[in-house]
Amino acid sequence: MLLHGFGGDLHTWDALWPAIGASLPALRYDQRGCGGSSAPSGPYDHADDLRAILDTEGIAQCDLVGVSQGGAIALHFALDQPARVRRLVLLSPAIVGWDWSADWRALSQPIKAAARAGRMDEARRLWWEHPLFRSTRASPAGPALRAEIERYSGRHWVRDEHRALLPDVERLHQLAAPTLLLTGARDLEDFRVIAALLEGAVPRLRRVDAPGLGHLLHLEDPAGTARRISEFLA
Repeated sequence: MLLHGFGGDLHTWDALWPAIGASLPALRYDQRGCGGSSAPSGPYDHADDLRAILDTEGIAQCDLVGVSQGGAIALHFALDQPARVRRLVLLSPAIVGWDWSADWRALSQPIKAAARAGRMDEARRLWWEHPLFRSTRASPAGPALRAEIERYSGRHWVRDEHRALLPDVERLHQLAAPTLLLTGARDLEDFRVIAALLEGAVPRLRRVDAPGLGHLLHLEDPAGTARRISEFLA
């Protein structure tokens, strides 16, 4: 199961899909409110949605691959449902309940303010210009990222009804699944700190830190990322 990041959709995996899908049975989906997935009003939990999809498909156990917010969802699910996760791959992951830095919050506020004022094109432009995507914008994957941002509805900037959850930081040592952590040396500091915490706390974790890459490894280096994922899951 491949889980995209915030504001993305299942097409974020297009460059990896031929390699991953050819070697292993794989599924990808649009998270609630993204791509072709609706977002009914009322509280929800991304991990509950993942469990519902697995149950519907009759999948008792799977490997999880998640990038950024998708990594946080995958990690949270693996902590809550250890028997259902065989292996875990985290690409530049966030963590549920993370206390984001003042710099990150300052960058997020104008995006949310524009979206809530009905200026969604401005919000998408600010998100595209976010330092998080600096290295991706400069890579051949820049147009793919821009198209992904343009497809995003922006509804989570306006109102996000995801249930508040306790932070996962305190229970990282309980993670049972063998884990591959893929990070980029040019990522923002919040995500570098998260990666360091994971590396120090998770018992069965191997980290690969790419010196020339940033946050979106699967877009900036799809061939290398697909190879590492396939080798680990195999």
